[in-house]
Amino acid sequence: MSPALARTLACLTLLAPAYALEAEGLLDQRLVYSNSPQGWLEGGLGKQRHDARHDGLRLGQAMLLLRGELADTVSAQAVINLADDRAGAVDVSEAWLRWKPLPTGPWRHSAKLGAFFPAISLEHDGLGWTTTRTLSASAINSWIGEELRTIGLEYTLARPGRFAGSPHDISLSLAAFKGNDPAGTLIAWRGWGVGDRITGLAEKLPLPDLPIYRDDGRIARQDARVDNFRELDGRWGYHAGLHYGYGGRVELSALHYDNRADPLVVNRGQYAWTTRFQQLALRWRPDQEWEILSQWLAGSTVMGRNAVNVAYRSAYVLAAHPLGSGKLAVRYDYFSSRERDRLPEDPNDERGQALALAYSWPWRDGLSVMAEGMLLRSERPARQQLSTPSRQTERSLSLALRWRF
Repeated sequence: MSPALARTLACLTLLAPAYALEAEGLLDQRLVYSNSPQGWLEGGLGKQRHDARHDGLRLGQAMLLLRGELADTVSAQAVINLADDRAGAVDVSEAWLRWKPLPTGPWRHSAKLGAFFPAISLEHDGLGWTTTRTLSASAINSWIGEELRTIGLEYTLARPGRFAGSPHDISLSLAAFKGNDPAGTLIAWRGWGVGDRITGLAEKLPLPDLPIYRDDGRIARQDARVDNFRELDGRWGYHAGLHYGYGGRVELSALHYDNRADPLVVNRGQYAWTTRFQQLALRWRPDQEWEILSQWLAGSTVMGRNAVNVAYRSAYVLAAHPLGSGKLAVRYDYFSSRERDRLPEDPNDERGQALALAYSWPWRDGLSVMAEGMLLRSERPARQQLSTPSRQTERSLSLALRWRF
């Protein structure tokens, strides 16, 4: 059993004595068309979750969320996740405890302990960290779901304006974590992706079949699958965030992330990558109908003695507005990576952009329908090592029936 899975199961056992135990679920069945020649889950360098050989009727999301109150000030939550493109199928994506004491003034204190997503995504406000405006997430938040998880402790200090007679909301957070040392492996060797896949805490993800880490490659100690939530060097990472809101119409947030991994450490086929980034986010509601989301992220990841050194950045803008009885959303993504290392035989430069158009319609109680079309263009020279063109245009259409129970 992996350490990450052991920690997760330990958190899950805390739910056993809970009172006021609640359970919610989500089942998302999809019909997918894609012209992508070879997806990254199949050893290629495609940018989307599904490729032309693995489209059709697919399971988008299936999860069960459990929450319970352990005491008046302590709650617990866990999300069990099922995927049809995962070995073993069932995994856990989050499991944590939260301490939230009763307030004695305008400032609120809380702490979270366990495995959870860093508070970055504006798109994932659905059950179990799912998107609600589009089926796919932006490149930024797709990467967060694939490679990042906070496995540790987070403290938050917040001052909601409504409790102080003010339109201003302020919160600050600081987290210390372990178990995310390989974060950066995907962003360097696979590059950015645009999808909605959530990595399980015990899951290993396949890497593209690149020559650099084959048996005769320069980095042959790397396993063909990356274990994102392994602790390798014993060092603590951290992220710190600031959030500001005004009158429910404008929200601004910033976050700095640093896993503080030692890039010279390698253990059982997994390298530690020093991964850092800064992130800015904006949510703007100019009226009761329009909603504008935008995020920007830029950072770097380094492995070895400059064996791999990649600077990366991405940004998106999403606009959503009611249309008929549903909601229409459009999102534009830009992403790039720039290589700064000393191994020319391992090209990791890339650039690309994506346009997604989605419509969600609440059909009846608990059931909704969502459709999404996407056009994605990208250029990555490493594709030539897999006998595919460096420039690709990927198109996809998805129709989802979502049942929340």
